Amino acid sequence: MTLPQDITKLQSDLDAAARVHWKAFLAEGILLAILGLAAIIVPPLASLAVTIFLGWMFLIAGIVGLALTFWARQMPGFWWSLISAALAVGAGIILLAKPVQGILTLTIVVGAYFLAEGVATIMYALQHRRELSERWSWMAFAGALDILIAAMIIMGLPGSAEWAIGLLVGINLLFGGASLIGMALAARKS
Repeated sequence: MTLPQDITKLQSDLDAAARVHWKAFLAEGILLAILGLAAIIVPPLASLAVTIFLGWMFLIAGIVGLALTFWARQMPGFWWSLISAALAVGAGIILLAKPVQGILTLTIVVGAYFLAEGVATIMYALQHRRELSERWSWMAFAGALDILIAAMIIMGLPGSAEWAIGLLVGINLLFGGASLIGMALAARKS
């Protein structure tokens, strides 16, 4: 098979799977949309939940990393792997022991990310304005929005720590759920 035939077959298989399992996609979409709305309505609780979840993820990943590092201690980079795993365990313990302070730290990181992403997007748009004709302005606008969000988060600290993470996660869950609902309904009709 050639590449276009492979892609066509893959698309056909995905379409068939979506038609067969549209109810599962619909149920997942509804659940995600409900969780997203809940996070948007009560962002401090969602921020705390995200911080605790990340704490457990770091802790588990670090413990597994430590075990694997000692299991393969003859491999090159043992000490770097050990340091990385220990840092993950430490980050997990800190986030779980002091989740409210963890929310503040995560909010600062998210604010810095939006700022850097906004600047990078604007620079990218300016670099490509000849090739992108009038569409470059949309990229520049998206970058400006990222910088605006960063400013709202950073200038609002420490108060923005209460709502920023939860609100952003809620918006993401809501739109992710809505897209799954739309996909499921479209697959049901086909």
